[in-house]
Amino acid sequence: MAMDKKWTIQSCDAEQCSRLGDALGIHPVLCRLLANRGIGTFEDARRFFRPSPAELHDPWLMKDMDKAVQRLETAVSRGEKILVYGDYDVDGTTAVAVVYDFLLPFCPAIDFYIPHRYREGYGLSAEGIRHAGENGVTLLICLDCGIKAVDKIAFARTLGIDVIVCDHHLPGAALPPATAILNPKQPGCPYPYKELSGCGIGFKLIQAWAGKRNIPEQQVLRYLDLVATSIAADIVPLTGENRALAFYGLKQANEQPSAGLKALIEQSGLKKTLHISDLVFSVAPRVNAAGRMDDARKAVLLFIEQEQERAREYAAQLHRDNLERKEADADITREALELLSEQPVRSTTVLFKPHWHKGVVGIVASRLMESYYRPTIVLTRSGEQVAGSARSVSGFNICEALHACRDLLDNYGGHAYAAGMTLKPENVAAFGQRFESVVAGSIDPALLVPEIRIDAEIQLQDITPRFYRILSQFEPFGPDNNRPVFMVRNLRDTGYSRIVKEAHLRLEVRDESGIRMKGIGFNLACKYPLVRDNAAFDLCFTLEENEWNGYTTLQLNITDIRSAEPA
Repeated sequence: MAMDKKWTIQSCDAEQCSRLGDALGIHPVLCRLLANRGIGTFEDARRFFRPSPAELHDPWLMKDMDKAVQRLETAVSRGEKILVYGDYDVDGTTAVAVVYDFLLPFCPAIDFYIPHRYREGYGLSAEGIRHAGENGVTLLICLDCGIKAVDKIAFARTLGIDVIVCDHHLPGAALPPATAILNPKQPGCPYPYKELSGCGIGFKLIQAWAGKRNIPEQQVLRYLDLVATSIAADIVPLTGENRALAFYGLKQANEQPSAGLKALIEQSGLKKTLHISDLVFSVAPRVNAAGRMDDARKAVLLFIEQEQERAREYAAQLHRDNLERKEADADITREALELLSEQPVRSTTVLFKPHWHKGVVGIVASRLMESYYRPTIVLTRSGEQVAGSARSVSGFNICEALHACRDLLDNYGGHAYAAGMTLKPENVAAFGQRFESVVAGSIDPALLVPEIRIDAEIQLQDITPRFYRILSQFEPFGPDNNRPVFMVRNLRDTGYSRIVKEAHLRLEVRDESGIRMKGIGFNLACKYPLVRDNAAFDLCFTLEENEWNGYTTLQLNITDIRSAEPA
């Protein structure tokens, strides 16, 4: 059952929209979209629509880049053993693949390490550092983690290991005692763009080192398809330098992808032009499944593989992991929804079953929020402890709520909308009660109603091929440049709308002037009564192309439906 949602039309600066219209000569709605993305001039629009490699910032602007490059140069020239260390998600594995593969021809003593999700957990692990020490490593390059690993990096130093941290997460109160820290978010870093992915920061390191050694730029730029994959999967803003990296990375992924990415694309069944959304929903889940269900090391092996047939074998392994992940995800979600249906609706959702698979509890928490829009925690047994993942609603900081329950937790961490925690089994009931009390006492009830932020109200007559061609140039879409959501009022069914595959709604609508369009509403079959019997209704939707029998048409990808309301 789809939840009722609040529809909010974003305001805009009318004067700025008018100036853009005069300068660009495009539809006023497109000017509105640009203005709401902070674009105010013709030159701003040119840079937005035509990203250039020249927009990639000088890596030497990053604080400690000189120290990082000098220590790397020393290690390579001396033949030291280098270990490239990264996390088990897409950002971590792509980062390791990029840095390891680039450096391998210059330092044969290099190796890489991915921590095991269940034995070692997230971030730089003591086991990983001991592995480095036992194998004679003297330089550890830590990617997509390490900025808060103060004690772990101090431990590495006692073993004679220098550490270069390449991380994009917010630093804590104290910085680790690393040889160099590359993180634009650290205090005093003048780097002009702060939102790079972890892989993006690893890319900047090899970019700087390659420049020092006069290595052709193309040898660095060939990794942009993996950088774009990390940007897509890690949900970092698609603005500024990330937009340029993703734009050219997508171009490479479509024209000349690495063997590993090509094999993943084939496994995903994608045959048309690749978009950021394809990386998010088809490629990334297969990469993440390796760490969720087995060992993420094989994801790195896939990304560094040069031989296409071998890459296909690795991609097939990831595909099998993802099928297993999907099955576990579906089974646990079904069981969790049954449990929730038997409980009174509260301000939170906290569920615990000891047999649930630890690798998918975060995904299940996200799924539960689609039906019950509440701060949600899903817990399972992990050895002698209970471990879980939390997801929050927009506008509510779940980490602050966990902090108020800290005496019942052994460990917790994350950010405002997603977090993880561990606790003792005997504390689960008390924790659930405390968490509910904390959230109920502090959350604004309005936050428990999901909101659809609508970019603009339009008419069906506005949706022309030219309008869509320009709209397509807003890609790549992602955080801070989301696919625009539009609204049309006072539509009626043509008589051809129907429910398909039990859950979805296939619509054909007409406006008051008689213009018709088709659309699809996934999981919106429950809204069918709103469109029957010649009733007037409002739609909000995104626009997309639909290919069928060799013909391409524009269609509405419907986000929500409501009974018609006056403007």
